[in-house]
Amino acid sequence: MTDEPVNSPGDGPSYEQARAELASVVERLEAGGTSLEESLALWERGERLAEICQGWLDGARQRIDTVRQARESTPG
Repeated sequence: MTDEPVNSPGDGPSYEQARAELASVVERLEAGGTSLEESLALWERGERLAEICQGWLDGARQRIDTVRQARESTPG
């Protein structure tokens, strides 16, 4: 996997998939009982999933801003 944010459907999991997996990772970390190595791997995966979710949210915000700007610049 790359470190670049994902913000289009063809690049990785959907926002909903990433969010659900992130929730699962958080639950596993909160439950404890994992080795240090496994905990670190879960943490790293959680960080990556959070980046993916943020990429989707940033992309959605850009789309909304683009539509708003187009609407404001259109007479009528």
